[in-house]
Amino acid sequence: MNQTKRQAIFDRLAATIPEPTTELTYSSPFELLIAVVLSAQATDKSVNKATAQLFPIANTPESILNLGEAGLKEHIKTIGLFNSKAANIMQLCRQVLEKHNGQVPQTRDELEALPGVGRKTANVILNTAFGHPTIAVDTHIFRVANRTRIAPGKNVLEVERKLDKYVPKAHKKDAHHLLILHGRYTCTARKPKCPDCIIADLCEFKKKSV
Repeated sequence: MNQTKRQAIFDRLAATIPEPTTELTYSSPFELLIAVVLSAQATDKSVNKATAQLFPIANTPESILNLGEAGLKEHIKTIGLFNSKAANIMQLCRQVLEKHNGQVPQTRDELEALPGVGRKTANVILNTAFGHPTIAVDTHIFRVANRTRIAPGKNVLEVERKLDKYVPKAHKKDAHHLLILHGRYTCTARKPKCPDCIIADLCEFKKKSV
């Protein structure tokens, strides 16, 4: 795929999704961090349902630690892997307090040093909370990047590096959410909605149903 086609793809996605953002509900960088940690192998809808009960009573490192691990589990028990997530969040809260004065750090290395935070989560926080032009590659983005041939790669890191290289500069800040939303609602895993896709004529997917 050439850059002219990539530019056209992102121009169209941006025009169709004028305010791309996460579907997780949050009101601070720390709330977003907790929500993203909880979202691993879980839907945004299930996370939002849990945090709607959790955040009004505990939405800072101190208040979650005061709630205790057992109390935290009560609020997130409807989310997959809640036991390990609760343990990680408690350790994460301690580290944020002890090493970062209670503030979410703004570098990838510092974020990845937190329990339960990997490269993908760190990229989401850098992009969504702090406006950095990072692109976290989840299952939706991995699929869209390979299927359309915008940035094909055999693994997540390869796709991330190609996206970083090829996404037009003007769209880099929003690319993460543009691709996620396109993958979630149009370029779906089992039955992509090619007839309704605004980039179908630009996409290089050989099996598209247009």
